[in-house]
Amino acid sequence: MIAKVIVDISVGEVDRVFDYRASVGVERGSRVSVSFGNRNVEGYVIGLSETTDVPFEKLKDISSVLDDRPIISDEFLQLCDYMTERFHLRKIDVFRLLLPSKMRGGRVKALEKNIVYINPEYAETDPNLFIKRSAAAQMEVFEFVSDAGSAEQSYLNANFSASAVRNLINRGVFGVRTEKVFRTPYISIVQKDNTVVLTEEQRKAADGIINSDRPTLLFGVTGSGKTEVYLDCIERTLAGGRTAIMLVPEISLTPQVMRIFRSRFGDAVALLHSGLSDGERFDEWRRLITGQAKVAVGARSAIFAPLSDVGLIVIDEEHDTSYSSESNPRYITRDVAFFRAKYNGAKVVMGSATPSVESYYNALNGKYSLLRLPHRVNKREMPEIAIVNMCKEVTYGNSGMFSARLVNALDECIKAGNQAILFLNRRGYSSYVMCKKCGFVAKCDDCDVSLVYHKEENVLKCHYCQRRYAMLDLCPNCKSPHIRQGFMGTERIAEQVLKMFPGVRLIRMDNDTTRTKDAHLKLLGDFASGKADILIGTQMVAKGHDFANVTLVGIIDADMSLHFSDYRAVERTFQLITQVAGRAGRERKPGKVILQTYTPGHYVYKYAVAYDYESFYEKEINLLQATGFPPFTEILRVLISCEDEQTALDATKYAKDKLTELSERNPDEFVYINAMRAPKKRIQTKYRMQVLMRLKPDRDILRSEVYGIADAVSARFPKVVCFTEINPNDLS
Repeated sequence: MIAKVIVDISVGEVDRVFDYRASVGVERGSRVSVSFGNRNVEGYVIGLSETTDVPFEKLKDISSVLDDRPIISDEFLQLCDYMTERFHLRKIDVFRLLLPSKMRGGRVKALEKNIVYINPEYAETDPNLFIKRSAAAQMEVFEFVSDAGSAEQSYLNANFSASAVRNLINRGVFGVRTEKVFRTPYISIVQKDNTVVLTEEQRKAADGIINSDRPTLLFGVTGSGKTEVYLDCIERTLAGGRTAIMLVPEISLTPQVMRIFRSRFGDAVALLHSGLSDGERFDEWRRLITGQAKVAVGARSAIFAPLSDVGLIVIDEEHDTSYSSESNPRYITRDVAFFRAKYNGAKVVMGSATPSVESYYNALNGKYSLLRLPHRVNKREMPEIAIVNMCKEVTYGNSGMFSARLVNALDECIKAGNQAILFLNRRGYSSYVMCKKCGFVAKCDDCDVSLVYHKEENVLKCHYCQRRYAMLDLCPNCKSPHIRQGFMGTERIAEQVLKMFPGVRLIRMDNDTTRTKDAHLKLLGDFASGKADILIGTQMVAKGHDFANVTLVGIIDADMSLHFSDYRAVERTFQLITQVAGRAGRERKPGKVILQTYTPGHYVYKYAVAYDYESFYEKEINLLQATGFPPFTEILRVLISCEDEQTALDATKYAKDKLTELSERNPDEFVYINAMRAPKKRIQTKYRMQVLMRLKPDRDILRSEVYGIADAVSARFPKVVCFTEINPNDLS
């Protein structure tokens, strides 16, 4: 038998099938060890055949099978074919998505513990017959194990005499068996089952999802109870003997979601996300692939949960940009979900209070079913949003980041014993440092970006390559001591709040304060339990969280996301405002939102204040149609990077010439094509160029030709990294 193997080496030249002689026990989907060149590497058997084009005597044998079962299902083998074609990926890079990363190379394994028990022939015998009176330590540990029935050997060694334990084992009084145990994330999260009776609106939504023959867009305002609808649908799916996947956009949401899901489904829930330890992730994956867990909960990567017979896939906050991977391998979670749903005959529901314009367009045009939850479950009104014109604040002599209205509202909130959330989507202390005398701006040596000052560590950081630099005392250009700091980040906002309200209890939540394991859980738990008055954070505090005592939300700089050079900048601004505003007034206390802006006349604020998504959508979809952007086209980007600038330029010219020829052969399919330097011209020592195209949507054959040209660039310029993206979130 001939095994068709993809080897675990992420290099274009070996991204193809290699033939090996297969012994008995090798199955399709097996992970194997094979000889490749002068070393052994891991690989994946994607097929078996009776024939080969390679002379049989030149074939090597598979060295060993690495697992006790095939770990890549037929579904995932087909998914791999789909993703390599759709997103222009290497097969091995897709396979790596399917497994816990440390499983490769045997860097993580099942945790085993030695369990000590009393051998049967001693269990009913008087211990004085085989333990001397003088051996008090042996008698003590024997009595403990007798009462407990069994105990971990490590526990006995730590709490009793290790030599006494060893003596009883050596004499055969104690037996030892090895058991595999699971490392369970967030094991402390337990909650009583708070199953609620669905409202009439929720019941109709749940029935609509279960009965739909298309993907469903669940459009529900913040606080409308979308999660309860998901739970009901999952419960029905499990009752039918099938499995389910629940996706959330932020790791920070997983503790809250796990609490809710464990209360409803207990040990049937497994968690998958990058914040777990290697052992926890491996064990949760094992519970899913063996069928011990039936529901996978997690961020983007949970779409690859190794569940069989998936009956329901939920994509919560479907508008969120984190569902598109922006690093290799690049893929769009929604497309993967649709593939898995089609393969399994499963339902897909995408929920949001602010659906992406593309999804709402698809729902209105019949590609998706559209269901609505227009009211909060507790009948509370949405919090009032008050706009503060920061230009007028400057006129009045206030050049700070806090308007008088926000300061007064914070003071009232704290004095009333309530809680507030302050939102600013910029971490660090200041976004740049600049010399006032000569205009020098501190930039990363390896990246064409400004360094961000972090005061707590007194360092400048590059947020792209993570390099760190000493803070400037003098300008390196003109030696001036007059260093100006740029726009405030969350760290500086926290400092300002403490100056205005000495003694106030606050929590800062951003990428700097949540780097350690379980940091999200602790910070959110402390805020929910009332250990802090104010939560200051980036977009990770903007969605999904449910804090009963939050009555005030302050949006420090609403314009921040508005002025990005991105066709979705206005849409994202509307989404962020609506999402973060929805954190206020979720229970009995009314909520209030203070929105600070320097451009109060922009149309996005008119619609956001009124929570008028439909009018905003009409305005935005007309602009997108007039300018030829998605969903009326599909953006393809060919991004080229190289440490040598001239080579990058040459490769870009070659790509542009070939792509221009393609566009000239298909003039009706190309709406736009142009080559340019990427807005961030250099990242991690590599110069970056790009060719941007807009094509008529769903032109699969044309897209494949673009991929072929990208491959030709890589072949012609070996030092160049060339990859493609579909509708990238970040064009910088």
